[in-house]
Parts: sequence; C-alpha cells; structure tokens
Amino acid sequence: MLSVLTRARKSLGQIAAVAAALLLAACVPTTTPTAGTSSGKVQVALLVPGGSGQASDELLARSLENAARMAIADLGNSQIDLRVYKTAGQPNQAAAMATQAVNEGAQIILGPVFAQEANAAGVAVAGSGVNVLAFSNNPDIAGNNVFVLGPTFANTANRLSSFAVRSGRSKIMIVHDRNAAGEQGRAAIQAGVDRAGGLVVATGDYEFSQNGVVSAAPALAATAKSTGAQAIFLTADTAGALPLITQMLSENGLSPGMTQYVGLTRWDIPSATLALPGVQGGWFALPDPALYAQYQSRYNAMFGEAPHPISGLAYDGMAAIGALTQKAKGGVISKSALTQSNGFVGVNGVFRLLPNGTNERALAVAQVQNGAPVVIDPAPRSFGGFGS
Repeated sequence: MLSVLTRARKSLGQIAAVAAALLLAACVPTTTPTAGTSSGKVQVALLVPGGSGQASDELLARSLENAARMAIADLGNSQIDLRVYKTAGQPNQAAAMATQAVNEGAQIILGPVFAQEANAAGVAVAGSGVNVLAFSNNPDIAGNNVFVLGPTFANTANRLSSFAVRSGRSKIMIVHDRNAAGEQGRAAIQAGVDRAGGLVVATGDYEFSQNGVVSAAPALAATAKSTGAQAIFLTADTAGALPLITQMLSENGLSPGMTQYVGLTRWDIPSATLALPGVQGGWFALPDPALYAQYQSRYNAMFGEAPHPISGLAYDGMAAIGALTQKAKGGVISKSALTQSNGFVGVNGVFRLLPNGTNERALAVAQVQNGAPVVIDPAPRSFGGFGS
C-alpha cells in the first residue's frame, strides 16, 4: 500500500515491512561531491529501473523517460539537460548511479522507483545537498533530501475524511487488514477523521486471509450497527481483501445503501472491480480524471503505446523542476524552492511537496455508480481550494 511498486512486484495496494536499515536517511553519505553545471542548463538525473533483465522493468523505464521528455517538451524553451541512469531496480546500483550523477553535475535527481532504491540514493548523495524526487509513495523513506511523489495514505485519508464530514457522515468506523499496511492505513484514517472534525466510533480488523475476512464480518457488521457508524472506511485494496470484505459486510446486513463505504485505495484499478455489487455507491479518491485522460491520449499519440500507470509521476516531477530552473542559478535545486506553498501543476493535478518529504495532491472524490466511477466532488485546481 505504501510503495507504488516494490521489488517483489506486489500489487499497488500491498507493502512489505520496511527494514530498519532503510530509515537511515541521516547516515554519513558515501561521497560529498559538489553539484553544478557550466552549460547554463539545469542538469537533471533520471534514475530508472532499466538493466535488470526483466521486461516489466524495461517497460517502466521507457515509460518514465518518455513522460519526463514529454514534460520537457511542454516546457517550451526549457533549460534542462536530462541524463538517464539505469539502476536495475537495486539499491546498491541506485546509490552508485546517484553518486555518479552528482559527480557529473546533476543538480537534482528524479526517481528512482522502489522505496529501497530511493532511500539508498538519498543517503549516497546527502552530503552534496542534491535532492531526490522519488516515484515511491512510502512515507517511511521521506525526509532529509528525499521527497516522495506518489500519493500517500495521509493525503487520501484527509481528502475523504473531510468530504465525509461535510456530507453528514461524521461518525466513522475504520475496518482494516491485520497487517503492517492495514495498521498504517488505520493510523492515517484516524488522523484524517480527527483533522476533519469527525469521530471514529469504532475500529475493527480481520486476519488477512479469506477465512479471516469471512469469520470477522459478522462481528464487524454488528459493531457498525451498534455504534451508529454512518460510514465504513476501508483500508483494503482491489488486489487484496476489498472484493470479499465489501461482499461479506453487505451479506451481514450492512448494505452500502445504509452505510457509506469509503476506500483508502483506488477502486478503479483494475476497472473490473467497479462491477462488484459490494462497492456500488462507495467513495474513493483519484487524481483529476480529465487531466490524466488528456495525458494518456497525448502520450499514446507521441509514443504509440499506453503510458505505465505511474509514469505521470515522472511528468509531474519534471514539471516541478522546470518551474524552478530560474532559481537554480547553476547550483542544486534547494529544498526551500521545492517546498514552495503554491505547489506545481502536473498531469495528476496540482500538488506540492512538504518539508517532511511527503506531498499533498489535489484529489477528486468519485462514487461507484452502475459499475462506473462518477466524480461527485472535483479535484481542486489550486491550493486556494485544496482539501475543500
């Protein structure tokens, strides 16, 4: 759930436990080079997972590079020198490539994809002052010189909690997987509900297995009824427990028509999930679909294939870098510049990077209606209306 992609190729909604070693972003770096370029352009290092020998990595690497180059083209007369480095999806290689890139003059690093790689790259170049804009959404690696571009649990929980409270669904029950991802999702929802002025009336969980869901459902439904929960906020994802937990809760008398189902994860990936009876009427959050559809169409026209689902993050990162080229002045792109409050505009909508290395993204709220996602609260187009 907390990493856009992991080396084990787990689904978008899964996460392995993060090793303690990956949290050492304050470690002494392996090198202390000075970034800069004499060409007058801002030198950007793009770290992609090519070179691993896996076709999926090569596809992802190509899509990320294509998206970054599309963003550069859209910037017009940009002063960006993009250089691509292959990490093979491995932390050691990512650290070596990040070090090489900085030694060769990189003023900022875009990528890599996997959380372990991003942490290793950040540690390797921490002493240079060069920042890393990773494609992960794992907040455990964020901070110091590492930023995560992917959508986080906290951001989604805040958006949906605020909408639920404004919609009269302020009494919320959290139902989560009994694993690390579920616990982290639960904490994000709790914080989001508190921030929105709502009330968590109950919390329930289930063992992450088919039997676990089936066994827990009757008690979960009974608790929701007895506490007067107006909404059930689920951490489950489409590749995991979501299909079964929504079905079982409904069969135990907690129909979506009576109690609002809310999802912390994307319910439209894969799209077949939208046909499930248990998710009808449910809410989930997603990037501005109109903007992303334009990106998909343009990408396909330019490159003759569909973009990888996370390639838009490369476009977003490059768009942010492009907006800051005038501030670089031959040196690194600073943390203060990256965290400007106005944020940036990308193919996923408006977003801004936070000093703690995470991000805020403007998200739309969609409802599943007759097997299709229908936007019921549009994504804000600026931070003046963010989160409203």
